[in-house]
Amino acid sequence: MNSYSFGRSQTLVKLAQRLGLADQHDNFDVLDDSSKVKDSRIQNSDAELIPQVGLKPSRAAVLICLFEDERGDLRVILTKRYSAMSSHSGEVALPGGKWEESDANDVDTALREAQEEIGLDPSIVEVVSVLDPFHTKRNITVVPVIGIIWDKRAFDPVPNAAEVDSIFDAPLEMFLKDENRRQEEREWMGCKYLLHFFDHQDKNKSYVIWALTAGILIKAASVVYQQPPAFEERRPTFWNRIGH
Repeated sequence: MNSYSFGRSQTLVKLAQRLGLADQHDNFDVLDDSSKVKDSRIQNSDAELIPQVGLKPSRAAVLICLFEDERGDLRVILTKRYSAMSSHSGEVALPGGKWEESDANDVDTALREAQEEIGLDPSIVEVVSVLDPFHTKRNITVVPVIGIIWDKRAFDPVPNAAEVDSIFDAPLEMFLKDENRRQEEREWMGCKYLLHFFDHQDKNKSYVIWALTAGILIKAASVVYQQPPAFEERRPTFWNRIGH
């Protein structure tokens, strides 16, 4: 048994081992995907480069922070953005934000932003995987970082009032199920895709998880549970376009 498995959930330990436990965070290069965990089985095969004229490219990272509940189910920490924010106000999001010069890599970005937004101490998060980046229509490259909290009791949420209205969690597996879900067909530059909306209740509050956040969580759940969603995903091609 490895040293990090003592006293920890064997489900989480096995997940960390399978995804490739990354103890040395400095090995993740911001501009080089060669060190990042890939999942070619789920990779969109017809990804293409869509030029974003007039928009300066930028990079961001989000933290997919997982923990095990008392039933042994995996859950992910989410936020509802402050209603007065200039962009995506009131929407559900993963903790994260744009890369800063002080960040050594994408992992640093995700952990720093999570600490700033929800008070998550980076020392209690074990980073286990960095997924292939997503790309937005506004030319932002978003890198999903998967981390594990071995003991949820170590996390005392402290929402940043300027950015976050509330902090909650949801079962990761819900993003593979065709339940409490609806979809809308959209089109971008002649390519039709589906936008997914997941309805979730937590402590008498209702949340809708949709757009890029839903797409990232569908991908993460597919990787973690090693199975595709029970519905047609039909991702927008710009999410996985070639180039960084």
